Amino acid sequence: MTIRFPASPLETTLVASNLLFPEGPIWLSDGSIVLVEIARGTLTRVSSDGDVDVVAELKGGPNGAAVGPDGKIYVCNNGGFVWSEVNGLMVPGDQPDTYTGGRVQRVDLLTGEVETLYDEINGIMLRGPNDLVFDSSGGFWFTDHGKSRPRQRDRGGLYYAKSDGSGISEVVFPLDAPNGVGLSPDEDMLYVAETNQGRLYRWPLSGPGEIAGYFGSEHRGEILADPEGGPMFDSLAVDSLGNICVATIRRGGITVVTPDGSHRFLALDDPITTNICFGGPDLGTAYITLSGSGRLVSCPWEFPGLPLAFNL
Repeated sequence: MTIRFPASPLETTLVASNLLFPEGPIWLSDGSIVLVEIARGTLTRVSSDGDVDVVAELKGGPNGAAVGPDGKIYVCNNGGFVWSEVNGLMVPGDQPDTYTGGRVQRVDLLTGEVETLYDEINGIMLRGPNDLVFDSSGGFWFTDHGKSRPRQRDRGGLYYAKSDGSGISEVVFPLDAPNGVGLSPDEDMLYVAETNQGRLYRWPLSGPGEIAGYFGSEHRGEILADPEGGPMFDSLAVDSLGNICVATIRRGGITVVTPDGSHRFLALDDPITTNICFGGPDLGTAYITLSGSGRLVSCPWEFPGLPLAFNL
């Protein structure tokens, strides 16, 4: 397996290095970034001067993260991976022998206390929760990417859940390795990136957890972007103009998709670019996880990011 770096990458500033497959970045108002280290099994805080401290031991495979209405950090935990090294990069693989299931966890940022909010739906175990986004009502959408084994792969799905642990529903199933999930500025459109197909889907919403004109759980939505060349889509963030900025692995960079479906690619120097968030006083700085090489970097962004429903 050969991984090639793209030419002419974006110019970035190093924020932190030697991270063990960072993902799920969240910018906080004190200038720090909270993120997960999937291979380390932790929720980690990177200070504005680059110091790295573990907030909580989550075990398994902590993946996407977001601030909830109670000020706690909600984490999708995919249950972990078998890890390998390819051309000096850390690469996730199949379900490990230590796998016990997927879950959604809630972490107190001050105490490090961890609780499991959801690990099943209607008696069916969550397989590989991947990413999540809160709406302004306090509920959250999340994707279950599924897990891969040497000769098998789970089918994934899209879910909606309440932040107090009182309810979870399966909204779309199946999807092929759904990953990043985000909302439009007016919360009237939901976006989901599929990793294996390299597609960005969208669904119109009629309310919290509700797809407009719902056609049943197999309704896959409209394909908004399907770039040529075999990219694999990871997590995403939405900017203030409604552009969907999708971390793109294999190519290594960010694919920016407009609400009308046109798209362009911005290269970075790690083919396993997994996530992006916006920060700074005006949300004009992008923070990007370069997971294969274990780095968190930043760069000025063309448009300010979309303020999230909740933050600290």
